[in-house]
Amino acid sequence: MADFVQLWVYLASTPLFGLTATLLTYSIAQGLYERLGRPPWANPVLWSVVAIGVVLVATRTPYPTYFAGAQFVHVLLGPAVVALAWPLWLRRAEVRRRGVALTLAALAGGAAAALVAVGLAWALGLPLDVIRSLVPKSVTAPVAMGIAERIGGVPALAAVFAVVTGMVGALSAKYLFDALGIGSFAVRGFAIGTAAHGIGAARALQVDPDAGAYAGIALGLQVVLAAFLMPLVFGWLG
Repeated sequence: MADFVQLWVYLASTPLFGLTATLLTYSIAQGLYERLGRPPWANPVLWSVVAIGVVLVATRTPYPTYFAGAQFVHVLLGPAVVALAWPLWLRRAEVRRRGVALTLAALAGGAAAALVAVGLAWALGLPLDVIRSLVPKSVTAPVAMGIAERIGGVPALAAVFAVVTGMVGALSAKYLFDALGIGSFAVRGFAIGTAAHGIGAARALQVDPDAGAYAGIALGLQVVLAAFLMPLVFGWLG
């Protein structure tokens, strides 16, 4: 027991703590996810976040201390997103043929996500800065933070809303698609990539290559369209 305590004190005071906790927790969550047959509710990202959060609170470990090690994994987020281009390259002819339709669908989906969020927030009487932070909730978190800052929202809140949106999409999409009778993996992937950005795209890639490819397309289109149009619209509205 004394050896364990000494090991814990050592890890908790060095960047090794964040890195070790992240890799170990996700490996366990991924193993359970595979063993259970990959059900949406067992999403390893969700349970890794919950488990690490509980550990940080229970041990009173400051988040900056944890992130000092976890940042080594965080750096890999960029290459992981870029890797989504590979399934698109394999389907480049099909994507080129449907380019206009996909762009219009992304525009309609992104507008619907933003308008619904604004409408619900306004109906609930939320403050204006919170409403503006909700607008880019269906855009991947780093871009959502930049958009929120440009349109008068709170970047930190925008990141939280984006992550929660992605998790809700990844957990509920299968059941919703089944209820609506949507069987096409391309349609499913594009829809979840539009509504649930990177987290949804990761889930789509686990389910089917076509779903993953179209989720990646939707993710990319949302980033480009939202980054350009949202500040423009809010600048016009004043």
